[in-house]
Amino acid sequence: MELQQMRYVIAVAETSSFTRAAERCLVVQSALSHQIARLERELGARLFERTTRRVRLTPAGEAFLPAARQCLEAAERAAAEVAAAVGEVRGRLAVGLIPTVTAVDIPATLRDYRLRHPQVRVGLRVGASDELTEQVREGALDIAFLGLPATAEPRGVGRHELARDRLVAVVAPDHPLAGAASVDLRRLASEVFVDFPAGTAGRAQTDLAFTAAGLVRDVAFEVSTADYIAGLVGPGLAVAMLPPAYALRLTGVVAVEVSDAPVRVQHVVWSRAGRTPAATAFLEALGIPVTDAPASPRRTRRHPRNGRAGLMK
Repeated sequence: MELQQMRYVIAVAETSSFTRAAERCLVVQSALSHQIARLERELGARLFERTTRRVRLTPAGEAFLPAARQCLEAAERAAAEVAAAVGEVRGRLAVGLIPTVTAVDIPATLRDYRLRHPQVRVGLRVGASDELTEQVREGALDIAFLGLPATAEPRGVGRHELARDRLVAVVAPDHPLAGAASVDLRRLASEVFVDFPAGTAGRAQTDLAFTAAGLVRDVAFEVSTADYIAGLVGPGLAVAMLPPAYALRLTGVVAVEVSDAPVRVQHVVWSRAGRTPAATAFLEALGIPVTDAPASPRRTRRHPRNGRAGLMK
């Protein structure tokens, strides 16, 4: 059994096609088919059901696939560890982030990281904080950037607090609150809101604040990503509460301070189970201690010109 055969099996399983799998693996289809057939003879079981219309895994193939992925990951990890031992960082780095991360300039950090470690292949995944935390725990992600309520802490992962900020209200330019110096939760409770789905970490920080104040609000619109919030706030369909640095990036809306706003805490988290050399190098690029013990929070400061939050060392 060879690693290349496992790569071919994974490619066919993910593309549901021998032709597309061969294109992905940069081999002719006959060579790929021959190697998979050879592996099936060695295993004594067919891994794929082939018809003129589609290709799908057999029960034996379903059982083989996760083990094949683990073998390839272990082989890549072994090669990365050897490279690290001689001073070269290589391999893969899987990074997850919420759309509203502002404590770190992700593109600038990745640019500097790639200049230092050009052999590392970086994958980015955008999602919700609770989903990203679970993916780090499971090993699907190496590192993730989260935003959580002040009362919540990511568990089962290495973590470092990046920043704390108070949410601001975001309203349409012609909204009655657009010219206000500040507003409180009681006044906002009379508005129609757009927010993240109920039960998510992005929604919890606002829900908890209104509940603690004994207030009920109307969330008429739920969106899975913050990118679409401005599209609903701008025409006056709803108001929202967002991190201040993220709100400054939006166009066609106005941000208003909230006197009793909830606090959002931004964290970076990483897998405790066998951190890769690529992940360690990325944390070092952020200036974060690479121990698994929680480090002291880092404060943020605002750039005097563009208002973006940056790390204060």
